Order: sequence, then C-alpha cells, then structure tokens
Amino acid sequence: MRIYLAGPIPYMATNYKKVGISSYELYHDANVLMSFVYCNDYITSEIFPNCKRLLLDSGAFTFFSAGKTVDWPAYVDRYADFIKQYGIKSFFELDIDPLVGYEKVLDLRKRLEDRTGMACIPVWHKSRGPDRFYEMCEQYSYVAIGGIVSKEIKRSEYKAFRGMIQYAHQQNAKIHGLGFTNLTELHKYHFDSVDSTSWVSGNRFGTIYQFTGHTIRAFKKQEGKRVAKEKYLELGTHNFIEWKKYCKYAESNL
Repeated sequence: MRIYLAGPIPYMATNYKKVGISSYELYHDANVLMSFVYCNDYITSEIFPNCKRLLLDSGAFTFFSAGKTVDWPAYVDRYADFIKQYGIKSFFELDIDPLVGYEKVLDLRKRLEDRTGMACIPVWHKSRGPDRFYEMCEQYSYVAIGGIVSKEIKRSEYKAFRGMIQYAHQQNAKIHGLGFTNLTELHKYHFDSVDSTSWVSGNRFGTIYQFTGHTIRAFKKQEGKRVAKEKYLELGTHNFIEWKKYCKYAESNL
C-alpha cells in the first residue's frame, strides 16, 4: 500500500533550510498529495521535482463551505493547463456532486480529460450509487473512494470496502482511499493507495510521532500546551520524516 502524505506545512516553504535539510533530502523518498488550489512556486520548484510520487487533487473541496460562486469550466481549464505544464501523471477529478450535480461532474470530467489528453482518477461517492462504482472500475485503471473524511461513509460502513476493493481489482483497477489512514483499520483493507494529513495534525499542540518498526505512535511533548512558533518547523520536519518511514514500511507490508 502506498501512503501519500498530504498538506506539507506552509512554513516549510521558506524556512525548511533552518533545520539543516534540503528539499531533496526531505521529499525525495516521499509520496506526496498536493492540492492544486494551494500550489505555489515553492511547491512546484521544490516538491514536484523532488518527491518520489505525486498525486494532485483539484482543490475543489475547499469551495464546499466557502459560499463562493465559481466558474467551473474556467477552473477546470486552469487545472488542466497546470497539469500539462508540470507533467502531472496522476490527478483527481472535481468530485463536487453536492455543488453541481453528478451530470455536471461528468461534463467537467470530460472537459478535464479532453484538455489534458489523459484519464483522471474518478472519485466515487455513496450518493452516486453502486452502479456508478462498477462502471468507474470497468472504465478506469485507477479509481478512488471519497466521503471518508466528511463521514459521508460512516465507520460502520467500512466493511463494504472489502467487496469494493475486490471488485476494482477484478477489473484490473487500482483503488485509492481518500483520507483513509486509520492505523487500526489500514491492515484490514487492501487499498492500493491512501493519503493522510495525520503527520501534520498534531504539530501545533506538541504531538511527536515515532515510527516503531511496524506502526506510528503519538506522544505528547507538553500536555495541553501549544508549541512555540519557532518550534513548528523542527517538530513538523521530525514528524514528516517519521511518517515517511511508516510509508516505506507500508509499501512492503500492508
């Protein structure tokens, strides 16, 4: 299983050299998931060329609660042009069904694929129904399940993943679990890849992650106390490196 680390901390963009590590050392053995909407010069110049593997998300999820009016065809065009400019090989569709409806999502998917000349990674949501999942697996070589982070798919429903993953594999499709890195559940389901922001979630409050040789353990440095801003980078870098070790373990053992 490939675990992609999502959301590299913004302050790494200007301060990572303060901890005495180069962008190559930090990212060269890392699987990274980035959001198009947050990409900047640092990400395109330091992370993209140095990371081991890259997945690109459309960033459209950020508009769910923003209440903004978006010209979606124009957004897709910018997303597609970015993909072509930086030679991105693996990228997700705009799975914005609650905002525009599934038929419009299909139109945007076609526009994205026509403009890039490549197949995207379609993202199934429970609201689409099982038939759409079967079709997706039959038509694409890499698919994804969404709605895990938003709890559209409840934990009590995770047991359905086994059958879904098995069907995808029967169709020779790889399958990605978006935001699925519950450490007690990962070994139960044979996703080909997942992504997680867990490595960064505890930095602000002093959570130190440590790879044990087969899993990740979390320790509190100062219970109930925030980490001083000058320590964010040091702690974030440490946690990123420990999670990279777990990712390497996962590729051979999960």
